[in-house]
Amino acid sequence: MLLYIWLAVALAAVWMYCRQIYSKFTKTGVKHFRPVPLLGNMTRQMFQLEHFVNTVEDLYKAFPEERFVGRYEFLAPTVMIRDIELVKKVTVKDFEHFLDHRSMVDEKTDPFFGRNLFSLKGQEWKDMRSTLSPAFTSSKMRHMLPFMVEVGDQMVASLKKKIKDAEGDFIEVDCKDLTTRYANDVIASCAFGLKVDSLTDVNNQFYSMGKVASNFKFKQFLQFFLMVNLPKLGAAFKIKLFSDTTSNFFKRLVLDTMEDRELRKILRPDMIHLLMEAKKGNLVHDEKTTKDSGAGFATVEESVVGKKTVNRTWADNDLIAQAILFFIAGFETVSSAMTFTLHELAMNPDVQDKLVAEIRENNAKNGGKFDYNSIQNMTYMDMVVSESLRLWPPAAATDRMCVKDYNLGKPNSKATEDYIVRKGETLSIPVWAFHRDPEFFPNPEKFDPERFSEENKHKIQPFTYLPFGVGPRNCIGSRFALCEVKVMLYQLLLNMELSPSSKTCIPPKLDTDTFNLRLKGGNWIRLKNRNLD
Repeated sequence: MLLYIWLAVALAAVWMYCRQIYSKFTKTGVKHFRPVPLLGNMTRQMFQLEHFVNTVEDLYKAFPEERFVGRYEFLAPTVMIRDIELVKKVTVKDFEHFLDHRSMVDEKTDPFFGRNLFSLKGQEWKDMRSTLSPAFTSSKMRHMLPFMVEVGDQMVASLKKKIKDAEGDFIEVDCKDLTTRYANDVIASCAFGLKVDSLTDVNNQFYSMGKVASNFKFKQFLQFFLMVNLPKLGAAFKIKLFSDTTSNFFKRLVLDTMEDRELRKILRPDMIHLLMEAKKGNLVHDEKTTKDSGAGFATVEESVVGKKTVNRTWADNDLIAQAILFFIAGFETVSSAMTFTLHELAMNPDVQDKLVAEIRENNAKNGGKFDYNSIQNMTYMDMVVSESLRLWPPAAATDRMCVKDYNLGKPNSKATEDYIVRKGETLSIPVWAFHRDPEFFPNPEKFDPERFSEENKHKIQPFTYLPFGVGPRNCIGSRFALCEVKVMLYQLLLNMELSPSSKTCIPPKLDTDTFNLRLKGGNWIRLKNRNLD
């Protein structure tokens, strides 16, 4: 009997606590879906019934008259912005109120994630952004393009061999596997100066470690939201996104490479070299970092934060943290962009044919060679990549954490009370939902590169297209990512014809077993040698 009494008391206490927590939006007139005790609005993700992006899109569509709506991630209230002007205010005009991303890890427990550019906060973030910004200008990308081309040649040779060895004249590939291996080898070369062939040596250590570090399965999904919404609990249990084995692998790789280059006086224009220069204080802007004309429509502009000069000494762990972030971003998000671009090209042969014609024209004009300027100034190539990033943005949402209380105004025209975001609370920006809103992009489910033609791209409303984020905390590596995607497409399409496979997911449906963007059953396509006549 005593046990039942204590159980009843505990349940009553939980119910009262949840009632208090979940009354926040109701009291202030902010529309939201009814939360489930303890789970909030995470129930469908918890039971793997729906992908995260679909849940966010459902909330976005449910309240079309609202400037912002509410969402409970377990016990944490989060405001999702629907109004474009409000996005502009939060991310640009009043940026100092929303300087940081929310905390995901305890930097003492997991320093290599807690100390990277994404996780750093306040002045430390500003200093690191200023330190790294010169490493991602167009001139630095020009030096790295040959490394990408070398990896692409390696990829094409491997695919041709597999087609030759196949029983028919084609092979079926999961292009997510293909692009992660390509991205892995590009990062190995461009960041760490390593030559890796992941399509031949399929279980090489570099690829295996990258797959572990960037693959957000259900367990990592739960750990992520636990650390974000209950950081004290995550710190108490010393939960990490990276295992000690993974962390130590990257630590030794970065430090040993730096030591070897210092000892042997090796100079190679890759990311390790740039980090070494940053540590010495030698990394400075050598060109304008504004949105140069050849970088592509999706390229984001560096803010005044990144253009400032800083005199700060960074520890080795800080540099290792940036190298790991660069690797994970390149491994997962860039490969995701390539994967869905290949899917859409396979599904839209007219678009593929038009892009191949542009590639062949460029190839003939340059005698079979290409450089940074030629690859970045291919008009239709940029249209295709821009549209793929609209329909399948790798970063489907982004967030900002309030660092000073902020008045968001009224959630709708009928509301009588302003909503105040308190210090430490989070705002989310639903990139996926904006990109698929018919108000901003008519017939949004259609893959249509013509949206980004010279005649049409001026119609795209500012702050509705955000594949690399927005404001001073946008993605620092947009130039690198776009260059890598375009080089891969150039080399693959010049040699291979893409078409749907018998295993292609039609219509496309996202896999709910992972936080990453994957199609159910895999992103399968068919590859065959292209007739070069």
